[in-house]
Amino acid sequence: MTGFRTLLAKEVLRFWKVSVQTVAAPVLTALLYLVVFAQALEGRMQVYEGVQYTSFLVPGLVMMSVLQNAFANSSSSLTQSKITGNIVFVLLAPISYREFFAAYVLASMVRGLAVGVATLLFAVWFVELRLAHPLWVLAFGLLASALAGALGVVAGVVSEKIDQLAAFQNFVIMPLTFLSGVFYSLHSLPAFWRGLSHANPFFYMVDGFRYGFFGASDFAPTASLAVVAASFFVISFASLWLLRSGYRLRH
Repeated sequence: MTGFRTLLAKEVLRFWKVSVQTVAAPVLTALLYLVVFAQALEGRMQVYEGVQYTSFLVPGLVMMSVLQNAFANSSSSLTQSKITGNIVFVLLAPISYREFFAAYVLASMVRGLAVGVATLLFAVWFVELRLAHPLWVLAFGLLASALAGALGVVAGVVSEKIDQLAAFQNFVIMPLTFLSGVFYSLHSLPAFWRGLSHANPFFYMVDGFRYGFFGASDFAPTASLAVVAASFFVISFASLWLLRSGYRLRH
């Protein structure tokens, strides 16, 4: 396990050394979303009975931050290592592809959860927030960050250039997060868009995470957790297959 621990420490230190960019900046972005939407919609919209819109917004912003930063950590690390050529030092080390996968995903979880927790701690100074089911919050936070980290491994392996990774970020991750119910409830959408949202795995992460705070959701939390777990299994299988085959890594 020495190789795994070393790679994990290297990946955590990689983003922590530039924590102003990788942690502080995303927290500021999430808080700016909170301020803007709070000013625009507070008092004009109520999703759950007895829950202010700003309170409703916070869990969605926290989950969005977790997903985007967990994905960015593994995907950017792999892509940059391939471009600079230092990926060869990791591939030559006595590390199995399972350890390789686990180290990158765990480091992504650390970054995603660090940004999410920091966003939540700053938000509670300005927004009244309750915690109805903390275990649900923990379960969805851990599983969602792991899924985003595994998806980042897939994107990092497939991408050979920064612009390819940027396309994946802009045309896959951003639409999935923004259309996952971060800023609205599913019931406020027309029937077509409600049906389309059920095909978005990020919706179940946001909705289940929000259930942990308010005890209310648009979808049953147990079913949401099952969907997220199944999605994580599929993405992990694809990631492990790519790593085992050496696709776009061993050339």
